[in-house]
Amino acid sequence: MEDLRQLSPFNSSPLLMEKMKEFGITKNFKSGDILLDENSYIRSIPIVTKGVVKVVRTEEDGREILLYYIRPGESCIMSFLGGLHNESSKVRAEVEEEAEVLLVPIEKLPYFMKEYPQWLDYIFRLYHKRFEELLEVVNAIAFKKMDERLLDSLEKKAEVLRSKTIQITHEQLANELGTARVVVSRLLKRLEEEGQVELGRNKIVLLSK
Repeated sequence: MEDLRQLSPFNSSPLLMEKMKEFGITKNFKSGDILLDENSYIRSIPIVTKGVVKVVRTEEDGREILLYYIRPGESCIMSFLGGLHNESSKVRAEVEEEAEVLLVPIEKLPYFMKEYPQWLDYIFRLYHKRFEELLEVVNAIAFKKMDERLLDSLEKKAEVLRSKTIQITHEQLANELGTARVVVSRLLKRLEEEGQVELGRNKIVLLSK
């Protein structure tokens, strides 16, 4: 829980932090674990204190698209909105990097919203950030070629994981981009020939930037 104390708004409100510890449960998750699945009802709000969680949406035809990452000090705004209105989840939250997560019961949200202005400020700021990230996703799908989206995705993943060596299969990467594995494999080979990446077994080393 030490990481959470260093992050706004929690560092400015010790009482809020204490109440979150009192009501919440801290759990550890391995890479690949599912925090929240699509169509499941939301019983708690996950606040990541360590590690990285990715949020994915699956379309009716089975294609997936990566929406955004949740980093330490952040939460899933879509789970907040769904839980507040007792709606089932429209997204899947999956652990990207081994994570520690504080799970705050959904029934405590009205209390936090009423008693702590810092909590509301936290939610509004998070909502604004997620909205901008979702606009970037829409813009990429509508206006960028797949090779641009692929490189952007690798650079983003390297940033959030703080490593240019990315442990991922071509199939997993294709799922995140909502395309076919053969397309990703072909584009990765081209990027390797251009000297922008180095390909290994279930890993990609980003050489650009």
